[in-house]
Amino acid sequence: MLTRKVKLAELAEEKAMLTPAYAGRSATAPVPKYALPEGEMAPDVAYRLIHDELMLDGNARLNLATFVTTWMEPEAEKLMAETFDKNMIDKDEYPQTAAIEERCINMVARLFNSPEHEDAVGASTIGSSEAIMLAGMAMKWRWRARRKAAGKPADKPNLVMGSNVQVVWEKFCRYWEVEPRYIPIEHGCYVIRPEDVIACVDENTIGAVAILGTTFTGEFEPIQEIHDAVVAHNEKTGFDVPLHVDAASGGFVAPFLEPDLCWDFRLPQVKSINTSGHKYGLVYPGIGWIVWRDKEELPEDLVFHVNYLGGDMPTFTLNFSRPGNQIVGQYYNFLRLGRSGYTRIMQALRENATWLSGKIAAMGPFELLSDGSAMPVFAFALKDGTKYSVFDISNRLRERGWQVPAYTMPANAQDIAVLRIVVREGFSRDMAGMLLTDLERTVADLQAQPPPNPMAPAPQFKH
Repeated sequence: MLTRKVKLAELAEEKAMLTPAYAGRSATAPVPKYALPEGEMAPDVAYRLIHDELMLDGNARLNLATFVTTWMEPEAEKLMAETFDKNMIDKDEYPQTAAIEERCINMVARLFNSPEHEDAVGASTIGSSEAIMLAGMAMKWRWRARRKAAGKPADKPNLVMGSNVQVVWEKFCRYWEVEPRYIPIEHGCYVIRPEDVIACVDENTIGAVAILGTTFTGEFEPIQEIHDAVVAHNEKTGFDVPLHVDAASGGFVAPFLEPDLCWDFRLPQVKSINTSGHKYGLVYPGIGWIVWRDKEELPEDLVFHVNYLGGDMPTFTLNFSRPGNQIVGQYYNFLRLGRSGYTRIMQALRENATWLSGKIAAMGPFELLSDGSAMPVFAFALKDGTKYSVFDISNRLRERGWQVPAYTMPANAQDIAVLRIVVREGFSRDMAGMLLTDLERTVADLQAQPPPNPMAPAPQFKH
């Protein structure tokens, strides 16, 4: 009886192998979507079903909305695939991956001109969102310790930042009960100014945030000017307000394109910096970095010493188990490219961005808010009098596969609607030319037949 069952199973398997790929039951019957199926299916069938469904996603290489890396070299992909199974938290089990993480932290800190010449103080994270949470916690803890030491209340912390910050800063303030003090941007000025920062600072300010590469326009905020104003105000008032630099986008751009730009630890009141390895660090999604000026800026009571798998493991993180392959991918890029390689890539991206922004400005209906000369990112709006919207343009470009986001600016400039293009590694001059051709065709079509009701923006969360 057992032999007969084995033979029937073998016959069924042989039949399945001979069945044309899309003629089996899995291709002609619905697959459960919200509950586990009762039986199994062959691995190639499961792969094919999921692979085919994912074709409905947009093409990541044509996604000009995201700052996140969408292309890496095959050798990097191979290394990352080989290290999917390494749990980054198991430092005793994977000591070499932990050593590589420590090397990367030091490389990032030195890239930002850290004064620490021995072991840099920092951590790898899932991305800049986690890094920002950690930086914010360190600022709040240090402020609270100063207040308690002075015998003053510590129940009303606030954080000063522009309305152009990424949403994670709002999350931090809500989750950790910090009052957000937003500086609204203005028409023609889409970054914060030193005098606006000082106007918001008081004795309860845990820190001020400046952005190296805003998500709205790609511009660098005047970090040195903000820093100098904060230092002067601290000396005048006796406060000790630190400056945090959100370099999620620009942290791997400015050191290579503008090495003399003073925005990092060369400024003494800059106490912490975050950056995203999965943006212009050129790694696939899932890696960020946070570094502090020195050990004093990271309160010891935030660091946990965990006895895990037989060893002491100091950790400051909001996550626990996570794969080590993104760290390996970052280390690959650091070794593979070095300073000269990163510089050459960033120069090429900036050249493509400024070329494309110049061509778009020359088309006629557009005006630039930024041109891609700071970062390879630029935003542009329609001039007054057009009978269609940037949302119409974005929608039409999507029909050709391009994802070019349209959105309104933050508070005090929300009547301005823009398109933004992020030029990343893998976006060649030839692709820029194809995008330009499709944009010209879209504009010509909309001018010839304006939509009866131009598309309006979707409702947005407001500060």
